[in-house]
Amino acid sequence: MKRRALLASTAFASLSLSGCLDLLTDNGEDILQPTDLVVVWSDLLRENPWTDDERVSVWGLVRNEGEREPTYVEIRATFFDADGEELDTVIELIDDTTEGTDWPFEVEFPHFGEAAREVASYELEPATSV
Repeated sequence: MKRRALLASTAFASLSLSGCLDLLTDNGEDILQPTDLVVVWSDLLRENPWTDDERVSVWGLVRNEGEREPTYVEIRATFFDADGEELDTVIELIDDTTEGTDWPFEVEFPHFGEAAREVASYELEPATSV
């Protein structure tokens, strides 16, 4: 008996939530498209190369080319080795998006030393909300 009540309440909750999700996705004006954010410059930097303290990070600049001001901007960096194998992914929040339309960022690879030496390339993807 309790199982049927649980299944019924779960089905009702999922139906209720599906209506909420439709409201969020149907109103495109409230969503800043990720294509409005463009990484205009980035570079892979190494500190203390060939030591146990070697660190790798990506520095860059993201630009808002849209007309809306985002309230939340993050950069997702995916790090790869020389063979193109994914090593790790890190998401970094850009703290202040109130000044201008260009924002600097830094995303640090979470490992150091020998693991950091394996990083050969990276991909960046900005994400946002308004």
